[in-house]
Amino acid sequence: MNALKRNNVVITGTGKRPMVFAHGFGCDQQMWRFVAPAFANNHSLVLFDHVGCGKSDLAAYDDIRHATLEGYATDMAEIFEQADLQDVVIVGHSVGAIIGLLGANRSRQRVTSLVLVSPSPRYLNDPPDYCGGFEREDIEGLIDMMESNMLGWTNFLAPAVVGTQALVKPAQQMTPERKQEPTQALTQDLTQELTQELTDSFCASDPYITRRFALATFTADNRADLLHVTVPSLIVQCSDDAIAPRSVGEYMHRQLRGSSLRVIEASGHCPHMTHPAQTAAQIQEHLAQA
Repeated sequence: MNALKRNNVVITGTGKRPMVFAHGFGCDQQMWRFVAPAFANNHSLVLFDHVGCGKSDLAAYDDIRHATLEGYATDMAEIFEQADLQDVVIVGHSVGAIIGLLGANRSRQRVTSLVLVSPSPRYLNDPPDYCGGFEREDIEGLIDMMESNMLGWTNFLAPAVVGTQALVKPAQQMTPERKQEPTQALTQDLTQELTQELTDSFCASDPYITRRFALATFTADNRADLLHVTVPSLIVQCSDDAIAPRSVGEYMHRQLRGSSLRVIEASGHCPHMTHPAQTAAQIQEHLAQA
């Protein structure tokens, strides 16, 4: 199947070097709308939906292929090939960051830089050396709740993902001389708007595919894959993240050769939505240094 159609690939921007944006669990490519435009003048922007999300082709979902994150990384590699992308910058959020990392390892000749936003290679705790943030019974409880009470699950997860603070000004409206402005608190209305958007996105997804994607996401262990990354990488996360705690970002920074870690002082799991100007500024700095 044509990968560009299967994954609802949309390519915009006037620059040459491609930036491929991989969204997180239960979301779609629209979640990048506050950050991606900041790079439109210097890059080709490649946005897509993971199979089962957004406007992807649901008929392309494969029980075997998409039972693991490697299957989604294969989808990404096929997008690179069919769009003939070279010198690629992958920007991934949450599980999309890990899928992007796997995609970079599979397409070494095409990918030259990684940006990992709120990533986690392992959500389960593995004492005494690794704190992923969740016990196995926590994950099992979340998966069971998805099956029995999807609305209750989304109402529990969405507020934790959004957090409580953010920059009000989107990245494309932030001039270079104003990138250092202090963080402002989200208004209650904006917090509710972003939370409702995530809730609607979760609920709009196919329940069967969403549950299996959750299993692939929250039970995966991709720590060994970090050691095979050969390109410069940037890790961006919030200081207070209930999904991927700061200790996870620090762990990844230690494991990824040539990586940089940037922490935004705020709560939440989606800095590209809640703190787009700061997120974009960190990415621009990384690309300039790389």
